[in-house]
Amino acid sequence: MALVYLGLGTNLGNKEQHLNNAILKLSSEVGILVFQSAFYSSVPWGFDSENEFLNAVVLLETYLSPFDLLAKTQDIELKMGRTVKPTTDYSDRLIDIDILLYDSLIITEPTLKIPHPLMLERDFVLKPLMEIAPDLVYPISGKKVKDIVAENKV
Repeated sequence: MALVYLGLGTNLGNKEQHLNNAILKLSSEVGILVFQSAFYSSVPWGFDSENEFLNAVVLLETYLSPFDLLAKTQDIELKMGRTVKPTTDYSDRLIDIDILLYDSLIITEPTLKIPHPLMLERDFVLKPLMEIAPDLVYPISGKKVKDIVAENKV
């Protein structure tokens, strides 16, 4: 089984309920929920909106391949009411599920990039990731999450 870290976010409707529903769907359709962070509020990143986000990070064990995991997370987003993800601009969203890490794999395909290419720039990813996995090693730099957070002063 692979260990996967997923970032979750929502800034519309009942945010806490959306995150809880996403976690339930992930644990029933993707794999075994190992850890779940607390929920963190954050301002929109990459676009302007009056709606703050609620974010979390989860760790799951899964038998799904990275590409099957991507398909399943996108399917869960759509089932929960997410419209198709824009490729260039960010916008308000009911639910967003990003693959942050998949074991220590590095994948750079047009449709899938692991580690998530922007995860180290996002406090709303680093704070919950630090909560559940401070000693996790980021595969590109070989640094631990807690050291990355200390360097970024998150």
